[in-house]
Amino acid sequence: MTPDSIPYTLVFMPVTKSAAKRVRQNLKHHQRNLRFKRAMNREIKALVSAIASANPKNIDEKLKTAQSALDKAAKEGVIHKNKAARKKSQLAGKVKATTKTPTKKADTKKSKAKKISK
Repeated sequence: MTPDSIPYTLVFMPVTKSAAKRVRQNLKHHQRNLRFKRAMNREIKALVSAIASANPKNIDEKLKTAQSALDKAAKEGVIHKNKAARKKSQLAGKVKATTKTPTKKADTKKSKAKKISK
């Protein structure tokens, strides 16, 4: 048996009542964290696949849901708030790079001021 296949409660054999309660709480928290992390990763993968399909309407919708999932994970303490902000920024940058439309550059010739000699 590998350590991953052993049930979580069998790995730790608590001695006191409070230790047994902590094991139960840790199991609940672990399962909750996995739910948030999986939801977050699922939304990020959906956004990346939407970027690959290059459908702007779909991309904006997926970006909002991915950012929401990142915020929820940060709120619950699954990931750090700075990591959530960094990932949101990276995803927004990817979206901006793919939805960027080429624009014509305006003629920005510098006007040369005439020198006035005395």
